[in-house]
Amino acid sequence: MLFHPNDFENSPEALDIYADIEDMTGVAQAAPELYAHYLLTLQERAFDSLLDIGCGNGEFLASIAGAFPESRLVGVDLSPAMVERAKEKGVDARVADICEMEEKFSVLTAIFDVLNYITPRRLAEFLSCAGERMQEGALFLCDINTIYGFEVVANGAMTAEDEDRFLAIDSYYDDGIYRADFTLFESAGGGLYRKRSGVIHQFYHSPESIARAGGLRLLSSTDIRLYAEEPDKQFLVFEKL
Repeated sequence: MLFHPNDFENSPEALDIYADIEDMTGVAQAAPELYAHYLLTLQERAFDSLLDIGCGNGEFLASIAGAFPESRLVGVDLSPAMVERAKEKGVDARVADICEMEEKFSVLTAIFDVLNYITPRRLAEFLSCAGERMQEGALFLCDINTIYGFEVVANGAMTAEDEDRFLAIDSYYDDGIYRADFTLFESAGGGLYRKRSGVIHQFYHSPESIARAGGLRLLSSTDIRLYAEEPDKQFLVFEKL
């Protein structure tokens, strides 16, 4: 390996661009199936509060709000653009770092491979902060990409377009690190286009490494097939010790 996996921090600028292209990557089409795993788990356990880390545009919290009218649902994200979109859906969303929060919750969620965006070095720090936000015996629900998901499903090149945008993504996975280079052309009117580009990195974490790093007990692991016949994700349920 030429680089250490902790050398690749995702910049806020790259994350903001990704926020603008998320609807072109197929995430919206796969979301309901993934959300169902979270919903079924939440319905099996009484909880009074939930914190969704990396809430994005708030789609998940908005989709479950009707099922849990008595529970306090809060979303946090580091992208102001995403938080504004979440607020438009009526979600209690905030631009916040969980390490700087003081509230505690009975459930924490991290949906659509949020943990995969965190470097191995920062994983323990992130999970320590998450633990501080959890009540005693709280659950931590998350999903992660499998190696198959990185090596086969996400690997390669893709393009997508609509009336005003053209997107090109070139990605590859090697030795625990996934890199996606994306270029977005947006119509600026008058036949002119604005070009924006960025790089996103993700990192493979095993369920066991997450449990060790966070001092958590792994209660269950469920294989998920969102984009392929082989499992490309795992849905994990942890409990705070």
